[in-house]
Amino acid sequence: MNTAEVAHRGPLAPALEPGHRQERAGARDAVEASNAVGTDLAPLDPPEPITSLSIVIPVFNEEGNLDELHRRLSAVLSGIALPYEIVLVDDGSTDGTWDMIRVLATRDHAVVGFRHRRNFGKARALALGFAEARGAVVVTMDGDLQDDPDELPRFLELLAEGYDVVSGWKQRRRDPLGKTLPSRIFNFAVRRVSGVPLHDFNCGYKAYRIEVVRTLRLYGELHRFTPVLAHAEGFTIGELPVHHHARRWGTSKYGWSRLVKGFLDLVTVKFLTEYRQRPMHLLGLPGIVAMGLGVLTGLWLVIERFLTGAPIGTRPLLSLAVLLVVIGAQFFGLGLLGELLTHGFFPGGGTQRPGPVSAIRDSVNRSDGNPREA
Repeated sequence: MNTAEVAHRGPLAPALEPGHRQERAGARDAVEASNAVGTDLAPLDPPEPITSLSIVIPVFNEEGNLDELHRRLSAVLSGIALPYEIVLVDDGSTDGTWDMIRVLATRDHAVVGFRHRRNFGKARALALGFAEARGAVVVTMDGDLQDDPDELPRFLELLAEGYDVVSGWKQRRRDPLGKTLPSRIFNFAVRRVSGVPLHDFNCGYKAYRIEVVRTLRLYGELHRFTPVLAHAEGFTIGELPVHHHARRWGTSKYGWSRLVKGFLDLVTVKFLTEYRQRPMHLLGLPGIVAMGLGVLTGLWLVIERFLTGAPIGTRPLLSLAVLLVVIGAQFFGLGLLGELLTHGFFPGGGTQRPGPVSAIRDSVNRSDGNPREA
């Protein structure tokens, strides 16, 4: 990667060089509190050095927070002394968020801004930020100042240990019960279904190596499942406890309705991670079982007819047998159709979706106005 494309802020910090990590108390606490989970791959040995950063921040009606966020984030990034960029994605805000992004981009050429034509949701905003990111490491955080920019070096410490993804864990949330309770229910369900033992899938504060985000295809509410999707691709995951601050400006955009959407997307993620390449295993087996039960029921009725002479045309078991065969055939056919779609029309697996850049209305500080070629 050409690091000149990312705003230059000095040489690689010695604290982030593999084998030369400074023994700071905060860094030790971060590593000790981390939780490497669920893959057969150990952290990279030796890990690839961190050469540049992209900070991706999706925002929606956060006009009052952006100036303070930029000030605090810039102070932290300057101290890290790595080339960096701050990618702000305005997801169709209706206040002065985009105007503030333009002001920040004029003041600081490390700020890159993109504006959606309308509100497409956080997943689509992150997908755009990932497509535009030019750093070797991509850090995501929320734009409401509830995520602390001072925590960022701790994420980099864990990545320098060799992890591919580091996910934040808001141990002491500064949110009302109407937001924390749905989150706890959701996190419990995702842990049980996915087998990835993270405490906080909802935390937007995460750090990824660039090769991870290049594999992610986000839509709907899938941004909350990025550790699960990365884990399914064999990447190593770490977890880091982070501070969480109360919102000072604006209002939360989430609540109980998000919980319902999250459960629906959890079903999608379960399919994508376990059955995407073999849909027949999901649909074909119950289809065969249903057809088998239907055939056996029909045979029983025929045998009973010959042995006892009892009529079978009006018996409910006959209707049940026919229904089981029909339902089983439908399941089997859906599984076969899934195999054809997955391995025939789309050889790479999965479905083709519109790219995130198709939603761009405007951009600032990206010279060509187009996405970088991956």
